[in-house]
Amino acid sequence: MSSSPRLTDAPFFSDCFHCGLPVPEGARYPIQFDGETKEACCRGCQAVAQTIIDSGQGAYYTHRTALPATPQAAEAELAQLGLYDLPEIQESFVRVEAENIREAALILENIVCAACIWLNERHIAALPGVLSVEINYATRRARVRWDNSRIQLSAILKAVSDIGYIAHPFDPGRSDDIYKRERNIAIKRLAIAGLGMMQVMMYALPSYTATDMTDDIRLLMRWASLVLTIPVVLYSAWPFFIGAWRDLKRRTLGMDVPVALGVGTAFVASVYATFFGHGEVYYDSVTMFIFLLLTGRFLEMNARRRAGAAVEELVKLIPAATTRLPNWPLRDEEQVPVARLAVGDHILVRPGETLPADGVVVEGDSAVSEAMLTGESLPVTKTVNSKVVGGSLNQASPLVVKVDKLGADTRLASIVRLLDRAQSEKPRIGQLADRAAAWFVGLLLVITVLVGLVWYLIDPSKVLWIVVSILVVTCPCALGLATPAALTTATGRLTKLGLLTTRGHALETLARATDLVFDKTGTLTQGRLSVRRVIALNGHTEDEVSGIAAALEAGSEHPIARALREAATPTRSASQIRNTPGRGVEGMIGEQIYRLGSPRFAAPAHTLPEAAEGASWIALAAGDALIAWFALADTPRADAPAALAALTAQGLRLHLLSGDAEGAVQATAQQLGITDWHAGALPEDKLAYVKALQEQGRIVAMVGDGINDAPVLAGAQVSIAIGEGADVAQAAADMVMLGSRLATLSEGVALARKTQTIIRQNLGWALGYNLIAIPAAALGYVTPWLAGIGMSVSSLLVVLNALRLSDYKPNPSAAASTHPSPLPAHR
Repeated sequence: MSSSPRLTDAPFFSDCFHCGLPVPEGARYPIQFDGETKEACCRGCQAVAQTIIDSGQGAYYTHRTALPATPQAAEAELAQLGLYDLPEIQESFVRVEAENIREAALILENIVCAACIWLNERHIAALPGVLSVEINYATRRARVRWDNSRIQLSAILKAVSDIGYIAHPFDPGRSDDIYKRERNIAIKRLAIAGLGMMQVMMYALPSYTATDMTDDIRLLMRWASLVLTIPVVLYSAWPFFIGAWRDLKRRTLGMDVPVALGVGTAFVASVYATFFGHGEVYYDSVTMFIFLLLTGRFLEMNARRRAGAAVEELVKLIPAATTRLPNWPLRDEEQVPVARLAVGDHILVRPGETLPADGVVVEGDSAVSEAMLTGESLPVTKTVNSKVVGGSLNQASPLVVKVDKLGADTRLASIVRLLDRAQSEKPRIGQLADRAAAWFVGLLLVITVLVGLVWYLIDPSKVLWIVVSILVVTCPCALGLATPAALTTATGRLTKLGLLTTRGHALETLARATDLVFDKTGTLTQGRLSVRRVIALNGHTEDEVSGIAAALEAGSEHPIARALREAATPTRSASQIRNTPGRGVEGMIGEQIYRLGSPRFAAPAHTLPEAAEGASWIALAAGDALIAWFALADTPRADAPAALAALTAQGLRLHLLSGDAEGAVQATAQQLGITDWHAGALPEDKLAYVKALQEQGRIVAMVGDGINDAPVLAGAQVSIAIGEGADVAQAAADMVMLGSRLATLSEGVALARKTQTIIRQNLGWALGYNLIAIPAAALGYVTPWLAGIGMSVSSLLVVLNALRLSDYKPNPSAAASTHPSPLPAHR
């Protein structure tokens, strides 16, 4: 059953009420204005227009004398009027972090290369009140954080338009529309350049081959070539000139500058030769390398779109509409846009439909596929009180869900935010490449001038085409694309495998990791502890001490707390609860203070009783008197042995750190084949252990899931949090495992190493190509049309090489590398 609001029998409407674009046949996005129904072309325009009207700003449409000439004009008008500063409009795409701190998801238009990203980031970041800006090169999405007390969103949008770009709120439908529009324009420019090139070549070929051509015929062919070249230069090549002018106004040197100089110089020289009847003409070369450059950019646009497909697929998971039950538990149904849902609403999700928001099941039993979010292929059983995630697919039976998170607060939105951040942040090798590319164009212009002067002294007739060849053949874009293209593709592939990259440096560091340190409970084990034995002391009964323990842990989600609650029902309530991470909990029941936790915390002066192998002891004390021991045990995850064997085969040295008792930790380590383990570790002990490894020159990756793992996750060079673990652990981590498959770790290591190989290949190609191409052009071995081919192929090869990662199937054993010899075992 489709959840889309489009109706196939809808009539055709000429223009969108908001932006002026034609309304597609079969689309139905009504807007209520002054008692009339107006039509919009897409869901984005419908939402913005209706919000403007509902917030009392309908005068904008009343006093508008004409529809905007373009959608960009509509966006500019709204920004100038400050309508994007209204909270009602910001609700769908702006996240409020603090009182005045805002974060918006925007999409940029007119981006053509990595230099555009650099220019926008630098320009926006310089605005007073802007806290950070990160732009994803592959998807053109920007994340902007600002202080709303110092700068308004409309001012940021206007600042972007001032340098020749368009920024507006991100919407998946609009993103597709922009891509289609840019693609159609690119095809038109490419078609005109191709037709012009073919016709000009028809006139140029006889000039090169005929020996008896008269001067009048030769001049006629030159004039015909000029007429055919003008639309190619003034229309097809126009983006190069606009981009160059924009860069020069901002006192920067982007890739468009040498291209525009090369095309413009050759064209002007050819026009001069045509009018005055002497000198060479280069119409064939001009049209050919414009066609080749546009072909390269068109192919790169499609490849870039594919590279960012993983993030786009996640964004599109949320449906446009859903079934709301406004009078629950009555079965009254209504179809509403997801944007109109509120926290606390009850929705009906039928089999085959996608959940539109995060929530809790209040009725029904079903199987839900979370494959797109976690990489897990098997569906997850959901019953009453189960949590469900927006973007997952209901497969079996109807579910009634109470919504508790919407929009930017959902887990899916959080994943997309983290992916954007990771793909926008650049590792060290990428930062070096960006700096090199920024200086490259300036150095290129200096070299071009020097080479031109030398050839003027040697052979003035060759100066022009050699200078044009140097300007066109060089390719700093390949340097700028080498790292972001590979990172974007790799992070998208990792997300499909179930490993979310949240920091830009994570892949680079994981590829170089020598040691992998694991927490035990909830990481290598199932995290479902159970009480195996209870020893009541000092006249207390087992039921009594179990009830006290359950009362103390009533508000905790720690695995130990869940096990103690499942073993007994609390008969009393505890107050003044104080939790000490890694040690235990203290609270008051009646007039008595109780302490529950590790033996070091609750019973430091007592000897542990003898326990079954693999069990950990938890102590309960009333004041200073020990009143009970609880033996808790856990079992390793089923896939842990195979996953750890794969990591060992990759050359990684494995460590196990846990706050549990020595017997339990030792038993788990022996089951999993880990020789380096440490028991009874407090949070500071874990951090000290990792620091000790780092001081020996080791590169440490830490895997954990609990609150007590947050310090050591932050202290490791690269950290991985289990997606089922605590939020604070995920916030401190550089990567998050979205599912429960431990095999994802070895796949991640293999893919990270492959990504570094691809980046090095890209940078090597970009540097090697320029080192060969520039001297060859300077010596006169490269013609202008050949230079156009070289530049286009250089950029395209970098992107295509990165795209190999999108279908890469990690083979952990093939990624093994040699590492330093193991350190002594720790106990």
